[in-house]
Amino acid sequence: MRKILLAAAAPVGAFILTLIISSITLWAFGSNPFSAYGDMLGHAAKLETQVDILNRATPLYLSAVAAAIGFRMNLFNIGVEGQYLFAYLIAAQVGSMFALPQLLHIPLIMITAMAVGGAYAGIAGVLKVTRGVNEVISTIMLNAIAISGVIAWLQQSWQSDQDQFTSTTLGTDPIDDSGLFPDINGLLEIFTRDIAQGKQLTGLLLVAVAVGLGYHFLLTRMRFGFDLRASGLNPFAARAGGIPPKRMVVAAMFLSGAIAGLIGMVELADTAKFPPDPIKGLGFAGIAVALLGRNNPFAMVLSALLFAFLDVSAGILQNTQAATKEIVNIMQGIVLLAAVIAYGVSKRVQEREEARFTAEALAEIDPIGADS
Repeated sequence: MRKILLAAAAPVGAFILTLIISSITLWAFGSNPFSAYGDMLGHAAKLETQVDILNRATPLYLSAVAAAIGFRMNLFNIGVEGQYLFAYLIAAQVGSMFALPQLLHIPLIMITAMAVGGAYAGIAGVLKVTRGVNEVISTIMLNAIAISGVIAWLQQSWQSDQDQFTSTTLGTDPIDDSGLFPDINGLLEIFTRDIAQGKQLTGLLLVAVAVGLGYHFLLTRMRFGFDLRASGLNPFAARAGGIPPKRMVVAAMFLSGAIAGLIGMVELADTAKFPPDPIKGLGFAGIAVALLGRNNPFAMVLSALLFAFLDVSAGILQNTQAATKEIVNIMQGIVLLAAVIAYGVSKRVQEREEARFTAEALAEIDPIGADS
């Protein structure tokens, strides 16, 4: 029971600390914390808002899993942003080139996205094992190459209707309906009322659930997952145990990039093309979600939902003038700060408890030796 209480103290403490600091911040910026929280919760109580939260949480969770795979290997894949945008563009272009049955068209697009994302992330892995290039440096540089170089060039080359530049024709050629992942409104409406306002719950939510379960199965039931965790905890011991470190680095980076490739599929199912201004920042936000969820597949679900809730709340705060929308970004930073503090304190308390229990156990076995 004591261990359970100590484990629960960290998230509870982080939540309380977040409320306290966020309230002080809102008050300092001239906003009423109670009004702001009331508007946020009231807005989130609506079914349509919950659909928006789930739609936002889906790519955040996929991004978090992509980052967490690297973290498990002690690899900091900061290139998730460039990997998913590059994969998004290539998958959208490939998808627009074919008219296939839905059972073939959708897998073709998703496999393309995963292959492109995995291959682009794999470059950083190869550079690390062959040239000793730190993955943080290489993935930052690959982000810039992808976003400001390759994507900008290809986006211009693959521009749809180049003679008619309008807000509706900008972007790649649209994909046929057979290549778009269907929504799952009907599944949700079994348990709720009809979803209004034209909101559609993305079918990629089911893919995110499958990815989370697969990530959990990989870590707990497969040899590769054991090798991944062992290499991350102690690479020297892992190497002595016969685990090939270089192969694991490349494999982990490829797998991380492959999951990152799925992030853009959420927006693709909605826009049917690669737009001129795709949603950006999901790769970096996913890193924060993974850190807050401590790379745990189930804790990251709550973390993704929390960040999605804050993102969706930005609009309602601006509409009601309870606070500026920028306060949401501050609150997301406060959540991370509070989690770091709470988990750090909890870890120290657990270490002291373990040391005390060990000393008491030794004293019972050999009281003379323990005293000396």
